[in-house]
Amino acid sequence: MQAMKKVLIYGTLTIAAIAAIIWKLNANKKGNAAKTEFVKQSNTGEVPVLTEKVTRIEFDQQFAANGNFEPVRELTFLSETSGRITKLMVTEGSFVKQGQIMARIDDEILGTDLQSAKANLEQLKVDKERFESAFKTGGVTQKQMDDTRLQYELAQSRYEAASRRIRDTYVKAPISGTINAKYVEQGAYLSAGTKMFDIVDVSRLKLKVTVPEAQVIHLKTGDMVDVKSNVFPETKYTGKITFIASKGDNTLSYPIEMEVNNVSGKALKAGMYGTANFAMPQQAPAMLIPRTAFVGGVNSNQVYVLESNTSKLRKVIAGRIFGDKVEIREGLNEGETVITSGQINLTDGAKVTVQAR
Repeated sequence: MQAMKKVLIYGTLTIAAIAAIIWKLNANKKGNAAKTEFVKQSNTGEVPVLTEKVTRIEFDQQFAANGNFEPVRELTFLSETSGRITKLMVTEGSFVKQGQIMARIDDEILGTDLQSAKANLEQLKVDKERFESAFKTGGVTQKQMDDTRLQYELAQSRYEAASRRIRDTYVKAPISGTINAKYVEQGAYLSAGTKMFDIVDVSRLKLKVTVPEAQVIHLKTGDMVDVKSNVFPETKYTGKITFIASKGDNTLSYPIEMEVNNVSGKALKAGMYGTANFAMPQQAPAMLIPRTAFVGGVNSNQVYVLESNTSKLRKVIAGRIFGDKVEIREGLNEGETVITSGQINLTDGAKVTVQAR
């Protein structure tokens, strides 16, 4: 009897557990059906979007690039000889012409060396002429005459070297320009290689800028460029492209250099800020759409097109980027409408409603 009661109890509990499981499964099924219906209703609802009509636009391709002016020529002048400065003829800010004497170096010892080298050369010249005359009559051998000629040639080289050292005591400007810095004073002792002056030539300046890849293909060396400066905004300077880099930087921009002639009375200085204004060749109107029209970014090459209040996913080929506009080379026709906002909620074929801006 006791065993019968246990069987009935266990049976009842098992039936109750099975009934609970069946009830839970039905409840989950109804919940999933409700969620599916909710999503279905959401997807069939009209998604609010913003749009823009596709048109061909004529746009000015002129662009500007900024940089700093640099001197076309500048150098640091080093002493070529040793000695004490006996006379200094320039100061910082002095303008010098090529070949102009800037300083004199004591040449007393060098002058003595020159006189000795000159006397030795003259003596050997006499010996050489005497040996050449004696050789004709057989008074000296070929070797004796050759040795005398060699001694004469060596003496001539020593004399020329001494003369060069004397000339080097007249410190002359190698280029025309302005003394931008002076590192020596009168009375100072120089060694060969001592820094003396910085000389800059600002009669012409060099402007360095970088140009994007889309524009650099239209430029070539020798092209003339309009240049403006902040200090004389009313004055137009002319630049001539002298260098275009063959390799761009990490931003796909290419360094360009141009020479700019200074204007009398409104001369620019090295280090000043300048703007180069490039004129690009005329091109046919381009089809441009907003960058925001692309699904997930320009590189996706996908946009949504509006067709009868329905979004249609379209594959396009993007071209150049101009600020917030992107050129479309293929995939769209003029007059079509692209969706520019709300794409995150769209699927291909979804119903949309166009919002007023």
